[in-house]
Amino acid sequence: MRQVATVAAIAILAAGCTASQAPSTTSGDLPLHKVGELALTGGSARFDYISLDPGRGLLFLAHMGAGQLIEVDVRAHRVVRTLPDTPDVHGVLVVPGKHRVYATVTGRNQVVAFDEDTGAVAFTAPTGDYPDGLAYDPVRGAVWTTNERAGSETVVDADTGNVRAPVALGGEVGNVVYDPATDRMVVAVQGSGELAVIAPDTFTVTDRIPTPGCQGPHGQALDNAYQLMFVGCEDSATLITVDLARHQILDHNSVGQTPDVLAYDASAQRVYVASESGWVSVFDRREGHTTAAGAKHLADGAHTLALDPTTRHSYFPIPKGAPDGGPSLWEFEPTT
Repeated sequence: MRQVATVAAIAILAAGCTASQAPSTTSGDLPLHKVGELALTGGSARFDYISLDPGRGLLFLAHMGAGQLIEVDVRAHRVVRTLPDTPDVHGVLVVPGKHRVYATVTGRNQVVAFDEDTGAVAFTAPTGDYPDGLAYDPVRGAVWTTNERAGSETVVDADTGNVRAPVALGGEVGNVVYDPATDRMVVAVQGSGELAVIAPDTFTVTDRIPTPGCQGPHGQALDNAYQLMFVGCEDSATLITVDLARHQILDHNSVGQTPDVLAYDASAQRVYVASESGWVSVFDRREGHTTAAGAKHLADGAHTLALDPTTRHSYFPIPKGAPDGGPSLWEFEPTT
């Protein structure tokens, strides 16, 4: 996430949550029911990306403000371990097939790999300036990091940490996603208002898809079956639905200010959008359109989430979500 967005979010929260911060179009309350809450470690500091290993029920949280990773067993409802010495950690990605967890340690411009079983450091590798989001290319065993300020991607070997290539994109970048249907990487390029499509075997940009009506494309979630990319537009409080094959914007939807992390439930064709303003919006894909299913100011700092594709439960780390004002992990199940 961009530092500018963080500052803007702080200013918004300081002013208090008002009706004007709500999405201009909603469809009632969130179709979610809270089923669990777990106290977390590290104090009431900002969280960033989180990543779930659904097979083992292990959730990894980048506790950015505390400079640590937290591992949670969501089935046993307990904190397994805390991994320290990850200053300004932003991105986190668990790759179950590798039994590894990858994190962008932004304070050192590094990507760090941890053993999923022991928490031991497997390697560290250099990145460009301000590494943020992560994606995994399973065909080539490569981890991609988005280097926001550098306007580039760094590609590293998932086993050794050897840097395979940098990829310059010509503008500040947001999320990166691997598309298995086309064997391509898709990057939201905030600086130029487009999606860049990259061939992961040659590290070359093969296509650029403009995103008109979307200022600051950042977060992404892929509907692989229908080749749709849902994109959160940081500066225009908008969710757009992009037909990747046809290069068309199919829908524009209003969301909370500064949308950040997106998640997609493929079984229900449902997309979740968590915003820096604390608003969470849910949309369903119905009859060829992305339709609002509900929106709510969930909590201050509720800008990131993970989704379990098996149970359809969603997880939101909240900096001040516990009764005593400490950090907490909130768990929800869908009501529809």
